[in-house]
Amino acid sequence: MIGRVRSHLIRFARTQVGTTSYLNLVQEAELGLNLDISHEKARLNELLAELSEQEHAAGRPILSCLVKVEGSKGQGDNFYKLCERLGLGEWRTLKQQEDFLKTMRRECRTFWQDSVNYEKFA
Repeated sequence: MIGRVRSHLIRFARTQVGTTSYLNLVQEAELGLNLDISHEKARLNELLAELSEQEHAAGRPILSCLVKVEGSKGQGDNFYKLCERLGLGEWRTLKQQEDFLKTMRRECRTFWQDSVNYEKFA
């Protein structure tokens, strides 16, 4: 399942603009999760966190920066707390930094749109 999430988000980073919602991710990556069921939504959050930790440990951008809760402007607290766990800074400070998320998304797209990176790491 994590492989499908990763592949979908890499494709999204290469070909789409903006962000994708949890619902779109579930549908387009064919995860079969029902986000109305709390433990299934929690499972998606766990998958995104695990993927983010793996990508960060490998020196690659955090793909989950491209996923947001539908109707919100940015990311939820859990995303920023994950960034804190990864050593990127204190989560409240990161959340207040207007450019933090924009920079993450731009770096993610730039990395995956590079054909060499795509061939080597996708």
